[in-house]
Amino acid sequence: MTHTTEAGLRGGIDLGGTKIEAIVVDAANRVLGSSRHPTPIRGTPQDVAAEMSQAITEAAQAAGTTTSALIGVGVGSPGSVDATTGTVSSARNLPGWDGSYELGNELSHRLGTRVAIGNDVQVATAGEFKLGVGRSYSSLLGIFWGTGVGGGLVFAGKPWRGRGGAGEIGHMVIRRGGRRCPCGNEGCVEAYAGRAAMEAHARREIEGGRRSALLEIMQHKQRERFTSAVWETAVDRGDELAVELIDGAVEALAAGAASAVNLLDVEAVVIGGGLGVRFGEGYVERIRKAMRKHLFPGHTMPDVQLVALGDLGGALGAALLVDQASG
Repeated sequence: MTHTTEAGLRGGIDLGGTKIEAIVVDAANRVLGSSRHPTPIRGTPQDVAAEMSQAITEAAQAAGTTTSALIGVGVGSPGSVDATTGTVSSARNLPGWDGSYELGNELSHRLGTRVAIGNDVQVATAGEFKLGVGRSYSSLLGIFWGTGVGGGLVFAGKPWRGRGGAGEIGHMVIRRGGRRCPCGNEGCVEAYAGRAAMEAHARREIEGGRRSALLEIMQHKQRERFTSAVWETAVDRGDELAVELIDGAVEALAAGAASAVNLLDVEAVVIGGGLGVRFGEGYVERIRKAMRKHLFPGHTMPDVQLVALGDLGGALGAALLVDQASG
């Protein structure tokens, strides 16, 4: 069965540091087809675009349609996003993406339909606000714990993007003169909690003679990086280095989240991302408890919850970028 654009079918792509999640949804946001590809770790932005195109093509096939029959495809991308031009800049967790690339135009050409681009964490936050655990709040902070640490904001029922860069909780400084962050600054939340930064730190420790099973687990799982599953397995085994770094990540996330709440006083904090979903409610509870000691005494503790949409939250939020009315 081949669907047409009148059926209101939309695509959503969540572009992450380790995986590309692509889905096709109907007008009621029900997932009809999905596909997951690893994010290239070498090459250029064009190589990433090609992998994204393949993933959404497979998702469309699984839904019984083609990409050109979709009314549009929404993309949640890391980096600085110009939604008007579809340009993505400084997506440093992706290969060769230090500059700018017209991702929207490239994908539109490949897929035969229009493409809307948004910041990955902002669209995931919007997805939770509209479809997930955030539906009962008018203000919330989304924290997505994965390759990096990203944040999204909703105020008075609407996404808050500031001048385009709001929500970068991963780059709040929690320790002056602390560890160097992938962004180049020192002491950021992401320097302690981002998967890429934790892996870099762990590899330095191992090269310096520290004992750890992280490399062995990575090789056993046939991965080239310390994925969320690698970290979870190492922690479950009681690997001292992995436990130390994940514990440090919890503390960093809690300090950043509490500081943001002290400033913004949002009703809820929603935690997701590859590591957030992988470690689940038990770690959300740890972050919740650790936040209390940093919270301003006059503030009411916000609700702190795990995302409800799981791994598909970013792709569902991306699909919401497509305005059906103009399809």
